[in-house]
Amino acid sequence: MQQQVVMKQHVVSALVENRAGTLSRVSGLFSRRGFNIDSLTVGTTEDASISRMTIAVSGDDAVLEQIIKQLSKLVDVIAVRELEHDSCLRREIMLVKVGVDEKTRHAVLEVAGIFRSRVVDVGPTTITVEATGDAKKLDGLLLLLRPYGVLELARTGLVALERGVSTLSISN
Repeated sequence: MQQQVVMKQHVVSALVENRAGTLSRVSGLFSRRGFNIDSLTVGTTEDASISRMTIAVSGDDAVLEQIIKQLSKLVDVIAVRELEHDSCLRREIMLVKVGVDEKTRHAVLEVAGIFRSRVVDVGPTTITVEATGDAKKLDGLLLLLRPYGVLELARTGLVALERGVSTLSISN
């Protein structure tokens, strides 16, 4: 009987030294090991000398275990762990520019409102919408906007934090 490998998206959060070359070393680790990064976001934390990396990667549990072990070995990495789906908040930001005319403008504004997104730019033939939420929400908004003509699209990638009192800190 063959064992089936379960591929799922894992979210790894890492605190790293905020200095030149850290991002390169982390991304290089992934490429050397043949792991594909689905999403990677980096930003400073409440301590300007430390950055938080949120890395989304698809694979089985063995891949996740290997990623965490390899990241932990890097000098610049202070702390690293997986953020379980049920115990963390996940968000992305999306900007989408949609082509409109007099007939479609109202419909695009209505779709934007349904998804509680903000209109951040209006031109004679375009509307740019900013939306924040989980990937499913943003994908749903995009699905409804595509028929009007998506002219440009930018997504930030995933950011995530654990719910409640759990924190990823230097002491972890």
